[in-house]
Amino acid sequence: MSRPASPAASADQPGEVARRKYLAGPAALLGGPANVVMQLSQAPVGRGVVESTVDSGRFDLHPRKRGRTTLTYLAVAMLGTDEERAAYREATNTSHRQVRSRPGSAVKYNAFDPELQLWVAACIYRGVVDSLEYLYGPLDADYADELYRESSRFGTTLQMRPEMWPADRAAFAEYWERKSAQISIDDEVKRYLREQVVELGPYGRVERVLFRPVNRFFTTGFLPQRYRDELGLAWSPGRQRAFELIMRAIGTVMRLGPERWRMYPLDKHLADMRRRRALGKPLV
Repeated sequence: MSRPASPAASADQPGEVARRKYLAGPAALLGGPANVVMQLSQAPVGRGVVESTVDSGRFDLHPRKRGRTTLTYLAVAMLGTDEERAAYREATNTSHRQVRSRPGSAVKYNAFDPELQLWVAACIYRGVVDSLEYLYGPLDADYADELYRESSRFGTTLQMRPEMWPADRAAFAEYWERKSAQISIDDEVKRYLREQVVELGPYGRVERVLFRPVNRFFTTGFLPQRYRDELGLAWSPGRQRAFELIMRAIGTVMRLGPERWRMYPLDKHLADMRRRRALGKPLV
């Protein structure tokens, strides 16, 4: 795989520096909505988001805040220290404690369920792999194995126990196939995903006019075909070729440019989290 070389490890945060090679901020922005679709395709996750009473964390009410929280989580999970991950876990728990199914709900869910967090972490990992391969080409085996081991942090930064992460990439592939066969998107969740996530419903009219076609194109491009079919998102071989060419062009620019291009906006959100923590401000 052709990819940016990771910088030399710093004395104070070697883990953060070493893991930077696995993240690409622009890809997280472009592929984020598709990852949300995959996460919400498991009924308990989808119903938990649609029925959530935590208004401050709802994307359809506060899209910029929700986006900042998600990107900060990705940055802290992969680049933060153990102490920072613990602090962000506790801040996230404050919201998650309120996300649970009510008596009589058709679908039972609890945001603290480690099995659901495993699924969310698996979607994030799958999104990272897809992004890197679209940007730079196939991953070599050693790099892919290392990325896989480190990606358990997407779950262990919350309540997922380390031993829940499938043992290796082959075991993950089996888990992914099994869970993908269980996707269930009801009409309300489907409408939420189409109107809010794909069509940028929470944003203003000007933003929707300017960015909706771009968001729909990249969201559909990042999704496996089954998820496109579930949401009724049209795609074609020509669009697939265009998507791959654009992603490879972005990857070329990122590979040749300075690291700050590759890490934006993750670096910005990590720095903001550290500033807010130092000032005693809420982290989410």
